[in-house]
Amino acid sequence: MENSKEKARLAYEALEEKKGEDIQIIDIKDISIIADYFIIASGSNSLQVDALMNSVREKLGRNGYEPLRIEGIRSASWILMDYGDVIVHVFSREDRLFYNLERIWRDGKLISIEQLK
Repeated sequence: MENSKEKARLAYEALEEKKGEDIQIIDIKDISIIADYFIIASGSNSLQVDALMNSVREKLGRNGYEPLRIEGIRSASWILMDYGDVIVHVFSREDRLFYNLERIWRDGKLISIEQLK
């Protein structure tokens, strides 16, 4: 649990450092076995989406966390980074509106970065 909180916090910070838009942390540990947290953010264009993904990968990597897999790099419109107990979704603005993960996972708890400290 503490590792998942740290990973989620680091991912949030990495997204914030690169000016990720509308960063959301959803606590899903009580409603799903796939992860403890979803981190969702948007980028204004494909270059920013790519920069956001790289920022997360670098920051978590420097702290000893490597992704199990990363999907969507080629399209740079929805990148999924699987860190086991933390899943990071980086979207283009349009794809985020289309897929609306916040609605799909509305039974999860939206939490603030302060709750991860």
